[in-house]
Amino acid sequence: MKQLLFVLSIFLLISCGQKPAEPIYLEGEAFGTTYHIQLFSKESFNAQKGIDSVVQAINHSMSTYIPDSDISRVNSGDSTVVVDSNFREVFEISAEINKTTDGYFDPTIGVLRNAYGFGDVKPLKNIDSKTLDSLMQFVGFNKVKLNEDGTISKEFPQIYFDFNAIAKGFGVDCIGRYLESKGVTDYLIEVGGEILTKGVNLANGHEWTIGIETPDSELEDREYKATVNLKNVGLAASGNYRKFRVDSATGKRYVHTLNPLTGSAEQSDVTSSTVIASTCGVADAYATAFMALGIEKSKEVLKKLPDVEAYLTYTDSLNRDQLFVTEGFKKRLGQ
Repeated sequence: MKQLLFVLSIFLLISCGQKPAEPIYLEGEAFGTTYHIQLFSKESFNAQKGIDSVVQAINHSMSTYIPDSDISRVNSGDSTVVVDSNFREVFEISAEINKTTDGYFDPTIGVLRNAYGFGDVKPLKNIDSKTLDSLMQFVGFNKVKLNEDGTISKEFPQIYFDFNAIAKGFGVDCIGRYLESKGVTDYLIEVGGEILTKGVNLANGHEWTIGIETPDSELEDREYKATVNLKNVGLAASGNYRKFRVDSATGKRYVHTLNPLTGSAEQSDVTSSTVIASTCGVADAYATAFMALGIEKSKEVLKKLPDVEAYLTYTDSLNRDQLFVTEGFKKRLGQ
């Protein structure tokens, strides 16, 4: 799933105190990025092999870079494909979040991502209003359907699924499910900045502690604005301060978070979005949605989501940096 997702890696794993329990550390590559896992287990098992199998399954389901994956075959117009259980679950989660965000989270945005140069094909040389209008007819989650037999119906064959804003987080959840199937009750999984936690850090007896990076932090010299304590939740983040493309011909800057209602690739007033939810997949999706929604619409959506917490940086009308943090997120912040 090389370069499938563009969500920023903005976290630092922090360990401190004495270590009465011995952790197991795993690291490797997955979903076009790297993973780091810390877990505690009384039983010995080949975790690396199991994780590799999970990653392979997610790739074969939702990677647009694999020609014979379920999503690639659906995108190519094959209406006979019976998608696997992973695709179905992500489709159903996406449908719910599409509804709660009034369409601002939309996995049918693939034609736009490709056009702007954030997908798996060359970008269009010019995107004027006429071109954008023609592309927008192929965007809209109301134009696709998951049928009872597991096939996908599309109103237009050109509709292009791109689960990039949820697939990595969902993959993290699946790795967590695998570990739990092996009896692991305490772990932290980090894949390219997406986090899933279970239990506590038995090395020090505390909840897992994560650092939240400042939006303007340099890659080579990262600074952390706050720490947050996590237990039995997922966390994901998105931001446009590093992920953008500048058109070499026009000099126009396109950000990677797109507005599925207008087709715009221009940045909203939200500059970074860090979200805590019951699963990493859900956190991943909302982190992206809030980037497109903007601060005021994000606040309204959050009022309807008691199990979703957010830490949003944004710029006000005077271009000053501001911060909005939900009450539930505040309670998890380190002192």
